[in-house]
Amino acid sequence: MRDLPPLNSLKAFEAAARNLNFSHAAQELGVTQGAVAQHVRSLELLLEIKLFNRHARGLTLTDEGRKYFPAIRRAFDMISEATGGLSPQDTVVTISSTPSFATKWLVPKLSSLARDHPEIRVRLDASNSLANFQTDGVDIAIRQGKPPFGPGLVATPLFPARLVAVCSPDLISGAAPIHGPNDLLGHVLLEDTHGQWPIFLEAALGEQNVSGIRTMTFSQTSLAIDAAIARQGVALANRELVKADLRAGLLVQPFEFSMTSENGYYVVAPRAPRKASVVATLSAWLFAQVSSA
Repeated sequence: MRDLPPLNSLKAFEAAARNLNFSHAAQELGVTQGAVAQHVRSLELLLEIKLFNRHARGLTLTDEGRKYFPAIRRAFDMISEATGGLSPQDTVVTISSTPSFATKWLVPKLSSLARDHPEIRVRLDASNSLANFQTDGVDIAIRQGKPPFGPGLVATPLFPARLVAVCSPDLISGAAPIHGPNDLLGHVLLEDTHGQWPIFLEAALGEQNVSGIRTMTFSQTSLAIDAAIARQGVALANRELVKADLRAGLLVQPFEFSMTSENGYYVVAPRAPRKASVVATLSAWLFAQVSSA
């Protein structure tokens, strides 16, 4: 058994320490000023330390009181948070995705989720590491690649990997304008870790010699896209991830040619999820975001 002081005494101390006034603490707790003072006095006797200096116009914490107060306040905050998390109206769902997908596609849409499903609270685990549904507490994931993604998992296509070349509007009308795939050879090509530029150029230009191309490599697709917005070169990206930037005029697609690879995006969840109803709701919402875009 833990050797804990009485809860009422701790509540009285925490309220009095926040307000530095027994009367204000009593109003907050719905008891008398005398009751708060008595609980605090009992706590001081139990701990054998003085927690407050009493003054005519209020209180000040002693050195011991200042040391004790933050820990007690954190404890009450943790109890409040844990209790609130049990509310049946408030379901926390953990989504796993890569940082680039989260930044460029998912996060801008979360306000719509909050509006449409206020009962769902999202915890977003954005990492390049592959999350484990059993050990990491993940409820649903968006993964890029080719299924299957693991035993006991169901993968449903979200959108295909349609790759397009994008750049700043300033770049296509500059000293080396871009009208077609062949014009890419005069610009810096912004690479991510997927390394799709050689495949894209081969599909667009055939057997043409593309040796000597200049590249700049980034660890994440979102960084390559941001570099393109900053006029650093031409990025290769899934069209779904740059739709918002294209609509905003931050990027342009200088020519129509595109390439579709096998590594599309999928909504992945366990065959028998822990939170079946909320996973079904979230999956339907994700698919609706693609169809409405």
